[in-house]
Amino acid sequence: MGALIFYTAIYFIGYYAAHFLNRLAGHALVRSRRVAGLVLVFMVGAVHAYKIIRSPVPHDHGDGAGYALGWYVILPVTIIVAAVLYFAWQDKNDNDVS
Repeated sequence: MGALIFYTAIYFIGYYAAHFLNRLAGHALVRSRRVAGLVLVFMVGAVHAYKIIRSPVPHDHGDGAGYALGWYVILPVTIIVAAVLYFAWQDKNDNDVS
């Protein structure tokens, strides 16, 4: 649950950073804020996955790095991507109806 909240916060940081960058520039430097948020999520996820793989497994956990990688990186990133795709699809359908 904590990893999902962490990656959601990372997504919104990227999303709003792209928005503020566009506002400061006065025109659209970053065309899709959703993609900018996902790019930041993927970058942080890659660094997080690297850290999990390269760190030694604690002696009291027998699950291994694969379990931690799936639970703390792959699952939250997949949920974020699915949510962004769903909302983009919903937005596209709303624009088609009008």
